[in-house]
Amino acid sequence: MDSGLIGKIEKAKRYAEEKDRIQFNSFEARFKGENNEHVVTYNNGDWSCTCNYFQAHGICAHTMGLEHILEQMVTPHEEITF
Repeated sequence: MDSGLIGKIEKAKRYAEEKDRIQFNSFEARFKGENNEHVVTYNNGDWSCTCNYFQAHGICAHTMGLEHILEQMVTPHEEITF
């Protein structure tokens, strides 16, 4: 392995630990819930999920779970704190 690639791997490891460097603008993810599969989207701070609970309440376990996984990399729901 060349020294340039070794340096890039080390930098990547450091970046992976510094989550505050990353800010997602938008994404779509498939979420396998306990009963069904749902599509969760995030677009400039706005979450959406195809589950019935989100449709009724504007928040759900799927969006909150992803928000927790992504920590500082997405704008959090104002009313949720982990």
